[in-house]
Amino acid sequence: MPGWNVVASYTYIDATVTEDNNPDIVGSRLVGVPKHSASLWTTYEIQSGDLQGLGFGLGFNFVGERQGGLPNTFKVDSDFLTNAAMFYRRNNWRLQLNIDNLFDVENIEYVRNLRARGIYPGDPLTVRASVEYEF
Repeated sequence: MPGWNVVASYTYIDATVTEDNNPDIVGSRLVGVPKHSASLWTTYEIQSGDLQGLGFGLGFNFVGERQGGLPNTFKVDSDFLTNAAMFYRRNNWRLQLNIDNLFDVENIEYVRNLRARGIYPGDPLTVRASVEYEF
């Protein structure tokens, strides 16, 4: 369908320690690496008429459960985030509004080795506006 774009991805990573001088960590998953992650982003831009150039986007990001510590001593639950956008393109101008984490879901951006100092929260609901001129 003209004006409609879809980008999707899926990742499977089996990041497990298979050999090490420390036998306690063999079999542990690598810190902060999810086994499964996926994303979907779709946009639609009106192609003709008075609203030509007006567009909308919707996206989803999934990050699976992640392990912390070697050996794995704790885990972080999976995250599912929704993002949205609205834009208007006319001639060389583009106005855009992005909303990240649309439903303000508490999420974990990054996991390190230590539970006390190694869990970094993700951003809450965030709204960004931009104006672009191409010459």
